[in-house]
Amino acid sequence: MGGRQAPGPGRWVGIDLGTTFSAVARVDDFGRADVLPNRDGERTTPSVVFFDGEQPLVGTMARRSVATSPLDAVRFVKRAMGDPAWRFETSGGTGYGPEEISALILKRLKEDAERALAGEVTDAVITVPAYFDDAARRATIAAGTIAGLTVRRVVNEPTAAALAAGLVTGPGTADGGPADGGWTGSLLVYDLGGGTFDVTALRVEPGAVHVLATAGDRNLGGFDFDNALMQLLDERFRAAGGPSLLADDATEVDLRERAELVKHTLTSVDQAIAHLAADGFAHSVTVTRDDFEHLTSALLSRTRDTAEQVVEEAGLTWPAVDRLVLAGGSTRMPMVRRMLTEISGRAPDATANPDEVVALGAARMAHLLEQAERPPEPAPRGRSSRLRSRARFGLRQRERTEESERSTTGSTGSSGSTGIRIAVHDVTSRGLGQIVFARDTDVLVNHVIIPRNSPIPAEESSVFYTRYERQGELGVSITEGDDTDPAHVRVLGDQPIRVVQYPKGAPFETTLAYDANQIIFVHVRDLTTGELVGTFEIEHVLNPNADRVAASTARIRSIAPL
Repeated sequence: MGGRQAPGPGRWVGIDLGTTFSAVARVDDFGRADVLPNRDGERTTPSVVFFDGEQPLVGTMARRSVATSPLDAVRFVKRAMGDPAWRFETSGGTGYGPEEISALILKRLKEDAERALAGEVTDAVITVPAYFDDAARRATIAAGTIAGLTVRRVVNEPTAAALAAGLVTGPGTADGGPADGGWTGSLLVYDLGGGTFDVTALRVEPGAVHVLATAGDRNLGGFDFDNALMQLLDERFRAAGGPSLLADDATEVDLRERAELVKHTLTSVDQAIAHLAADGFAHSVTVTRDDFEHLTSALLSRTRDTAEQVVEEAGLTWPAVDRLVLAGGSTRMPMVRRMLTEISGRAPDATANPDEVVALGAARMAHLLEQAERPPEPAPRGRSSRLRSRARFGLRQRERTEESERSTTGSTGSSGSTGIRIAVHDVTSRGLGQIVFARDTDVLVNHVIIPRNSPIPAEESSVFYTRYERQGELGVSITEGDDTDPAHVRVLGDQPIRVVQYPKGAPFETTLAYDANQIIFVHVRDLTTGELVGTFEIEHVLNPNADRVAASTARIRSIAPL
């Protein structure tokens, strides 16, 4: 997460680290992005880790083993990313944090990619939900580092989906030919995965994509639709005379598998039958599509509300949205597509595979970054663009240039060497602020300095004043969130800064910055002297620090996930 790094010696890939399934993709020498098969010949890998003693199994084998010993399995770890309280302990007593479990999945993906490419994989772009906060993003970067990867960028999943949808092209490369200069329009990406949900509005023009607004819920996805269906199946099984299937870990795992099968079946037919059994009692439960849709209508309404919120915050209307792109396997549910058609007045674009579109977009992002770092021969004409992996202070004064505003630049095209630039302009997913006293009161408020949906890299400042005569210390409490009530935001860091003792009302300026990975940096300036009195990077308890990452890297390096 430091400054610019030298290009890695091996291949660069894009990784969709999903809640339920993960995938790795690569752009080949002809400019084509494709998902790489894993060692089992599958294009996606279940994000499941099963511990056979101390030996971790990852993927399909792990998923099949869950029913035999559910307490030895880890699923849906993505929802715990950035949570310092989350811990998984094996039967042998070995503990793992969420970034270490994710590292095992990433290590398996890395090894499978190396098999498919017959070469070393060293660098990666990893996707995250647009609504991931700072702690979850840092944990994702840490997971990649622990797995032996240089993480070049964490990119929002909807942004990756837009890249993969074929709508973001270099100037003069549109389907209609060079004369029309590429596709231009507004795009809404609706991303409902296994465990997270995001909606992002984007403006696409030849050579660039501008993220306009994003919102979502990291605890809403197909998993929650499955939970509702599990409750229905259990109720009907108990009504027929059977025991509760949710009272025992083993029967609950089996019930989840039955619920997932019913959900998938209802995608293509109007009813499905679940064959359930426990304690010698067996019963078949029929569920219709109407049953399922009525049961989960509140969940669907939450996604609808978010989609409408994003369209409004982007300054658009539904008629002004030119394309709807779906990402995430849960978008296959007919009610999702019907709902989007009803509110937008147009059917979603069904050309992209929702299970693969995010990984393909990550691969295209990785390709652009690789070409910018290591341009092919002959070198493309024109200025080379400098990539920055972290924000530096003074963005407004010295970095808000055409070059520095590009999140990605590079070459694309049939050979990967045409010199075409594609710029990705993303936005903050959460507001960033500071807890202060409201003027002339003893009431604490959260003062938002960088609002949500601000373009990144972002840097903004606000001036605050000392409350007491000869006040010798400032308490700088940095927050993440959009509410003015401190109780409804997360305190990222709280650092005291010693200052000169001035009369009451002395001005100090707090400057906050997001870098391209939405990592946070802070500095405080004494406006009386103009001197910088404090600069720090947010390192709160939710972030895996360098020592933890180094220790985890050494431990995971010795483990070969099967």
